[in-house]
Amino acid sequence: MSETLTPAEAWQTLRDGNERFVAGTSIHPNQNAARRSELVATQNPFCVIFGCSDSRLAAEIIFDLGLGDAFVVRSAGQVIDDAVLGSLEYAIEPLGVPLIVILGHDSCGAVTASVNAFSSGTMPQGFVRDLVERIMPSVIAAQRNGVTTVDETVVEHVKQTGDRLLETSQIIARAVEEGRTAVLGVCYHLDEGKAELVSGLGNV
Repeated sequence: MSETLTPAEAWQTLRDGNERFVAGTSIHPNQNAARRSELVATQNPFCVIFGCSDSRLAAEIIFDLGLGDAFVVRSAGQVIDDAVLGSLEYAIEPLGVPLIVILGHDSCGAVTASVNAFSSGTMPQGFVRDLVERIMPSVIAAQRNGVTTVDETVVEHVKQTGDRLLETSQIIARAVEEGRTAVLGVCYHLDEGKAELVSGLGNV
């Protein structure tokens, strides 16, 4: 993408790509040698995709994207930490990306571990515990709303992650307030390949 898109145009581009992926008509854009050469000295991605590390959630594939299209940040359960915040802020300033997509998915292992820990009162070992602790506020919010299944908790976690992002990062909050970017929550359905919009912050 040579020109800067609006948040709405960026989301429409992602929707179009996901529709192609679902239909089995992906065009695999921007994946040739000319595109590779074009990007040697610079980049101008039109979106940030902050998604779960799950191997089934390959962002560039499910949205039918190519080189230089998306700035992708991933962690298990799309958990926010300092490195994630720094990566996302870099995409907003200086790169000026107009859209952040928080991408969760069905049957998320990290969310499952968090729901199980809430139910059993037993925390996992090692650094997985840190992931669960960071997801637990979303699990508690879901439980308060009567949500108990993993997939419904994933939706709540995606929404909560968007809110937490704006509460934690002044750079991102200011960009959203000024209309330079938007933050969308999206859940990916493993069986059909569809990316469903579940929340939005900003003007899209």
